[in-house]
Amino acid sequence: MTRSVFCKKYKKDMEGLAKPPYPGPKGQDVYENVSKQAWEEWQTHQTMLINEKQLSMMDPQSRKFLQAEMDKFFAGDDFEQAEGYVPPSE
Repeated sequence: MTRSVFCKKYKKDMEGLAKPPYPGPKGQDVYENVSKQAWEEWQTHQTMLINEKQLSMMDPQSRKFLQAEMDKFFAGDDFEQAEGYVPPSE
């Protein structure tokens, strides 16, 4: 049985994650308030940011930047885009 959460990105009840994505309070917050769909979208966007901005996950500043962008992404605020990226047309 899938669990349901009220997704803070989409503002509706949606399927939740099976487990927290990482340890600690932030991982628990994501687990309780972010849908599986929103998390998967964030992971895709995060990968694009890491690649396009050549971020190193060993660098604390890069991790801090991604954390801030993740918070904006889920809150529905303006978040960083990869320069030159054009989303595919439908």
